[in-house]
Amino acid sequence: MKFLQKSLWSLMVFILFLPLFVAHAEGLTNPLGTTDLRLIIGNIIRAILGLTGVLALVMFIYGGILWMVSSGEPTKVKKGMNTLIWAALGLVVIFSAYALTTTLITGIATGSISIST
Repeated sequence: MKFLQKSLWSLMVFILFLPLFVAHAEGLTNPLGTTDLRLIIGNIIRAILGLTGVLALVMFIYGGILWMVSSGEPTKVKKGMNTLIWAALGLVVIFSAYALTTTLITGIATGSISIST
């Protein structure tokens, strides 16, 4: 098991740093658009947060379907309602995390954090 974990970590580190090494080769263009590791990590975090948003949407749909097909059974109605409530709370967490990481990544990349009102 430890060998598998070490292998996965090594693969993740290799994949993370590969664009930095490949971008300096002659005649090749960088598909990421940047070689700045901070921006690459920021883009990965934004992609992960986007996928969690999709997962929240799926949970909303699942909770709504549970509620609609419950046929009035209190346990099924409660399960569907709880799924919708937790999906809404999950969206609050996702939006908060997105706002925080966007602010931090922008601040790290530019050297200053500006909060516009």
